[in-house]
This record gives sequence, C-alpha cells and structure tokens, in this order.
Amino acid sequence: MIRDLLRAIAGVVITSGLTMGSATAADPENTLYLDLKGGRVTIELLADIAPRHVARIKKLAREKFYDGLIWHRVIGGFMAQTGDPTGTGTHGSKYEPLPAEFSKYPYKRGTVGMARTTNVNSGNSQFFICFTDKGCSFLTGLYTVWGQVTAGMEHVDAIAKGEPPATPDKIIAMTVAADAQAGKK
Repeated sequence: MIRDLLRAIAGVVITSGLTMGSATAADPENTLYLDLKGGRVTIELLADIAPRHVARIKKLAREKFYDGLIWHRVIGGFMAQTGDPTGTGTHGSKYEPLPAEFSKYPYKRGTVGMARTTNVNSGNSQFFICFTDKGCSFLTGLYTVWGQVTAGMEHVDAIAKGEPPATPDKIIAMTVAADAQAGKK
C-alpha cells in the first residue's frame, strides 16, 4: 500500500515536471522572450524583488528598444552585456536612471542583472546575463537582479565573445510573452 502511494506521488511529480517545461510561460506578463540568431531565450522576470527594473525592461521591450542592439561586452566564463543603443557601453535609454533594488538573490548561470556605473543608482537599459555560477557569484547584493533564464541558455553561450566582439551578435527581438501570445509584435 505504501509502495502504491509512493508511485502515485512520483507520478504526480513527474507529470508536474513535464508541464512546467512546456512552451507556455507560467506568467506571460512576467516572462520575456529574447530572440537571438541561434534561437529563443526565455527569461522569468523577478518583479517581486526588482519591480522598478522589471517595469523598465518591459517598457523598453514594448517600445522595441532592444531589437537590433549588439552584445557589446561578452566575457567568457563571466557574462554577456547589451542594452546600449550606441554599442559602446556608455549610453542608455532616454529615461532617467533607476535606484538600485539589491537583493540576496544569488548571481548564478542564467541570472540577468542591470549594468550600472560606479553609482549604484545608475541602472538604465543595459543588462547582462551570467554564463556561470562561479564567475558571477561575487555580484550578489551589488547589482540589481531582475531576471533568470529558464530556457535557451545555450543560445546565450553562443554569443560572440570580446570587448567588443570583432563581429558582435545582435538581439533580433525582445518581447514580453503576454504580447507575443496576444499576437502583438
């Protein structure tokens, strides 16, 4: 009887795991699709720990700000950075900088954080995605975390490396999942 109960529980856990991996975003309003040359990256937005940063990223994505921007700083074993319309790493959007929203959320493989200057309250539009746990863990509590890659990290790994890369890769499109599901482009 106990064995049958354990099998039933295991079946529920396995079934739940299969549905979690489906193509439908858990919360489409807090999911981003980042389309790169190799394929789609899905990012869960962490509005509970960085509401202002998430709101800014969604606003810029909806304005198509990120579409066509290059990855201007890509360091193997560390991170890939984008979000500067000039491609130099020195500019941001037309909006005012954001106050930091630091948290204890750990920087690890696939964590998405807001780039900034030495002024902790200077995040604007530039962001980075961590390649490894070890390479980014020291950033925890020092840079605002606003997202976590949940699928497609292999496409981030394939971004051309360099500072700047000799032939930089571009963001094809960055879309809020709710807009994509509603047929908005």
